[in-house]
Amino acid sequence: MNGNDASQAVSRVLAIHLFDIGATPITLSTVATLAIVVGAGYLLSRVASVALRRGLERRGLPPERANGPARLASFAVRAIAIIAALQTAGIDLAALVAAGAVFAVGVGIAMQKVAENFVSGLILIVERSIRVGDVVEFDGQVAKVLEMGIRSTLVRTLNDEDIIVPNSLLTQSSVKNFTLRDPLYRLRVKVGVSYESDLDLVRKVLEQVAAEAPWREQTKEPVIQLVDFGSSSVDYEVSVWTSDAWRQRHGMSLLREAIWNAFKHAGVVISFPQVDVHFDAPVSKALSSLGRAA
Repeated sequence: MNGNDASQAVSRVLAIHLFDIGATPITLSTVATLAIVVGAGYLLSRVASVALRRGLERRGLPPERANGPARLASFAVRAIAIIAALQTAGIDLAALVAAGAVFAVGVGIAMQKVAENFVSGLILIVERSIRVGDVVEFDGQVAKVLEMGIRSTLVRTLNDEDIIVPNSLLTQSSVKNFTLRDPLYRLRVKVGVSYESDLDLVRKVLEQVAAEAPWREQTKEPVIQLVDFGSSSVDYEVSVWTSDAWRQRHGMSLLREAIWNAFKHAGVVISFPQVDVHFDAPVSKALSSLGRAA
């Protein structure tokens, strides 16, 4: 077989008819063209994403904030590549849409949540209200953001549990972001002392304990407040700040231990619930009678 025969054989193979989309016949040549253009578009999207991310990082943007625009650029290039591939292969996009309309209705209903999460992911990437490394609270639990995808976000809770959170949950419900504007987090510890306590001494001890905490943020002064006169105690709240919101439970534990030890050394009594029972005169008389009879 000479070169001309081989070329004709290849042409016949590429011209094999597979199916039709509207009035457009789909051949092996069409499929090969689609594969080449889409593959080139995919490689170009990777190059564009890496180049944009590195450019933003050179301008001083943190890596976690540069990932969002880089991903958007990658998705845009891939979408353009798919459209270009269809047009290059001679496929009428209007016919393709018409042919898949019925199928698209069923898929659209099934993919409603996926599309919702996809759009929510784009919103999170553009707004950057939640970023990788942030400590957030949603549905009553505190978690650290590990990865942000276009459909879902991976977080880790204080109990070291990894949770895959749909992005729509983060955009359509209230979310506390402890590290959105700055890393400082306020720790509050409440303690109740006996009504017989010297309140000046109590305040002095609490101020000293809070000021001497080595792990607190030194740029923020502690705050000591008398918050309530409880049924069994005078209640104080001790507030200190830390730059590591993720270790808030550990910080509050250290603060409580320090308060306990300082109160014990100073002779301050931490109050506990007490109930005084008073009997009316007839009841007291009846009980006394029963005691004498016994």
